[in-house]
Amino acid sequence: MPDRPSASPVNTAGPEPDDVMVSAFVAGDEGALKLAFDRYSGMVFRIGMLRLGDYHQAEELVQQVFVRAWKGRDGFDPARGSLAAWLLGIARRLVADHYAGLDKDRRVMVAAQRSAPPTAEDRTTDRVVDSVIVGDQVNRLPEQQRIVLRLAFYSDLSHSEIAETTGMPLGTVKSHIRRALIHLRKVWEVDGATP
Repeated sequence: MPDRPSASPVNTAGPEPDDVMVSAFVAGDEGALKLAFDRYSGMVFRIGMLRLGDYHQAEELVQQVFVRAWKGRDGFDPARGSLAAWLLGIARRLVADHYAGLDKDRRVMVAAQRSAPPTAEDRTTDRVVDSVIVGDQVNRLPEQQRIVLRLAFYSDLSHSEIAETTGMPLGTVKSHIRRALIHLRKVWEVDGATP
């Protein structure tokens, strides 16, 4: 794993002072990486459990922290802080990235749900509601207009078929339909609920 030889390899068999271990870690000594992992992985894991609340995610966080630390060890400056503090900083950024990703996923899902066409169930519900509203208004029409409109829209008859069924002249059928539609349009415009 190291890409550079260590000037002073660490002793993995016994306790190693932090400064020696940190110097070896920065120099790319794999033994120093193992020591750093043994010393600080528990601390990172506890942070993961506290922030993420999931054992497996906490374990993954430990892996990510040490991989990132190993790859970025050239950027670690012992004069600016301890290795433990640096690892905690990496862990905090990864946790923040995790929650930012979740938030982004949630926003994408909400946007997708808003832009998605209504489901068949929604369309069915809307149709039922529209039918009830239209049916209520049709029932309030004068009898001749109501009969003609129902034959036209519910029985799907043509104007000629309505004239033949009701015995009304074709022009009268057309007039009743036109007046009924004008009346309904006015009612819905007043209610602000044009279907």
